[in-house]
Amino acid sequence: MKKNKIEHYSDKEALEFHNSKKSGKIEIVSSKPMTTKRDLALAYSPGVAAPVKAIFQNPDLAYDYTTKGNLVAVISNGSAILGLGNLGAIASKPVMEGKAVLFKRFADIDSIDLEIDSNNPDEIINSIKSFSKSFGGINLEDIAAPECFIIEQKLKEILDIPVFHDDQHGTAIITTAALINALHITKKDIKKIKIVINGAGASAMACANLFKSKGVAQKNITMLDRKGVIYKGRKNLNKWKSLHAIETKSRSLDEAIKGVDVFLGLSKGGILKKEMVKKMSKNPIIFACANPDPEITPEEIEEVRTDAIIATGRSDYPNQVNNLIGFPYIFRGALDIRAKTINEEMKIAASNAIAALARERVPDEVVAAMGGERPKYGKDYIIPSTFDPRLISVIPVAVAKAAIKSGVARKEIKNFEIYSEQLKQRLDPSVTIMQGINSQIKKTQKRVVFVDGEDKNTLKAAIAFKNSGLGIPIIVAKEKVVKQRLKEIGYSENFNIEIVNSTIKKKREKYSKYIFKKLHRDQGLLERDCDRMVRNDRVIWGSCMVSCGDADAMVTGNTRRYSQSLQKIKRVVDPRPGEIMFGLNMVVNKGRTVFIADTTVHEYPSSNQLAEIAISSARVVRLFGFDPKIAFLSHSTFGQPITSRTKHIRDAVDILKNKNVDFKFDGDMQPDVALDTMYKELYPFSEIVGNANILIMPGQHSAAITYKTMKTLGGAKVIGPLLIGLGQAIEIAPLRSSTSDILNLASVAAYSAGVIDYNKKN
Repeated sequence: MKKNKIEHYSDKEALEFHNSKKSGKIEIVSSKPMTTKRDLALAYSPGVAAPVKAIFQNPDLAYDYTTKGNLVAVISNGSAILGLGNLGAIASKPVMEGKAVLFKRFADIDSIDLEIDSNNPDEIINSIKSFSKSFGGINLEDIAAPECFIIEQKLKEILDIPVFHDDQHGTAIITTAALINALHITKKDIKKIKIVINGAGASAMACANLFKSKGVAQKNITMLDRKGVIYKGRKNLNKWKSLHAIETKSRSLDEAIKGVDVFLGLSKGGILKKEMVKKMSKNPIIFACANPDPEITPEEIEEVRTDAIIATGRSDYPNQVNNLIGFPYIFRGALDIRAKTINEEMKIAASNAIAALARERVPDEVVAAMGGERPKYGKDYIIPSTFDPRLISVIPVAVAKAAIKSGVARKEIKNFEIYSEQLKQRLDPSVTIMQGINSQIKKTQKRVVFVDGEDKNTLKAAIAFKNSGLGIPIIVAKEKVVKQRLKEIGYSENFNIEIVNSTIKKKREKYSKYIFKKLHRDQGLLERDCDRMVRNDRVIWGSCMVSCGDADAMVTGNTRRYSQSLQKIKRVVDPRPGEIMFGLNMVVNKGRTVFIADTTVHEYPSSNQLAEIAISSARVVRLFGFDPKIAFLSHSTFGQPITSRTKHIRDAVDILKNKNVDFKFDGDMQPDVALDTMYKELYPFSEIVGNANILIMPGQHSAAITYKTMKTLGGAKVIGPLLIGLGQAIEIAPLRSSTSDILNLASVAAYSAGVIDYNKKN
């Protein structure tokens, strides 16, 4: 079983992350315009009276006129935080905000975290009851047992919206999906299998209940707590444990494990011994889900059994039992049909859908999103990846269908094919793209030079690049300064990262000779001039490293202007033969991705240059998994009004028409025409109107202004600018870029080094 690298972070880095820009991880943004007096009048007084009166007459209209239908309350009292224990309500807030972020990222669900400062179940129940009308669903989190059972059960009885304790049911749903597929592979009958569950907490009991709902016999599940086997007649069992008591002579794990088909661990590390594994049946199924240390490691199992199917709760092994595969999508389906509850039918439907998805052949577009490696159903792939973009179009559909069939839905879905497509559009494409890139570069382990190594954000990006297993970072810096910076950001000064600089005589002489050979004739430089350049300029040094084969890729720019960095690089690296050099930005806003060019190089590109930029943009965008649809933007639309610049743009379009290219394009057109489908009615002859995903700007000014305005005021996510057409895999980060921005560019540079043959002459 292949083990993956775990990402590591310092406490200081985590604290800085939570305190950067705005404190915390969530914010509330208005979904309606609030710019004019009329907007405010409609939003509040007097306009707000209309929906108030309508909801008074029919409370269900709150789903239509408020956020209720897409709003989940994430609630905790902090009595069982992550594995940290009872640290109280306010200490749980970072975790609950994180949960809210996951809801948004994976299922486009808005969430508000509410921390209740009480350990009294009745107080918590009454608090939630009092504000429940505001929400479409309730997600309970990190509440200790048995209080969590009491709270959930009572709320399900008194509320008419879904109440879901993820620690219980999320784990149960994913584990059941894994069990379904493990049984399918081993050809074992769910009605005949014997199971041992080590652990008797909330998640363990929920798993047992769902297993029984799927067909496992009550008598065939042996559950253990800290005192041993839960058997009939054992004294001092609470009512929840009593439900799982069976007639058995076994009193210990060692006795109970003999001959069983399945072991599920939700307890503590190291409790399942190799000798016990030997006693299990043929083709045993072992789910060791304790975190951070499983009940037994896969390596230990493989020492004594070669026929076992193994899952853990960890991301560094295959088959991770991760609730993230479940809860966002279960709530998505429940909210979309305005469910009154999440019942057993919906949970089983979710488990079946997850299991079925793992058996399907992974399509090419998903392979690209997951890094180019096609997972194959089998012992090491019984659960889909958490980043499989198909999850959102599969699980909510199954949940919604089950809710409708079981009679707990307030709203019907007439066309599930349309619904599935609508679900796909909720994903943030940039996240999927970067996940695919990162998955790919983890396999190739490219050497990436981080030129501005003494800059804190650059250094943090280099560390993250290393700790995330993305590749091998090399920083250009003075060792003394780096050690100081490492301490400042919460790492040991002895952190293992390669540092290079001009004091390395052998490399300095090598790079000086390279530059001299390249520049002395055209620029009249002497060897000492070239040596001075290499000694004094880190961008020159880094560019030489890549050009001379001492590194695969490079990222720079955070400490100087883009144009300054580009001029330095161009002294060392030429454009790729036959290609035009330009800047391309990926911009993501409200789930839609567009690419903008040229943002960095050509101030006023000619018509021929615009056409070439379009051709190269289409090629690059395909590498990211998009079907290019190019709009040539202007202040005019299809010649109205006609100006000299309009003609300039239209000439570029004509040039492309004569080149017989393999992508769709059109222009001239204004940006709203290119992006808004409402204009299709006015311009039915154009396939690009409303559908463009590549915007070719008339000049660098308009391109840079556009993406920076969208980023700063529009809240768009921007990746780039990507430097296209250069003869090496080099990216330039804009001045004052964040750690995340630099890391993304480093990943793109490493990816480019792997997919582009820079030695190819044409």
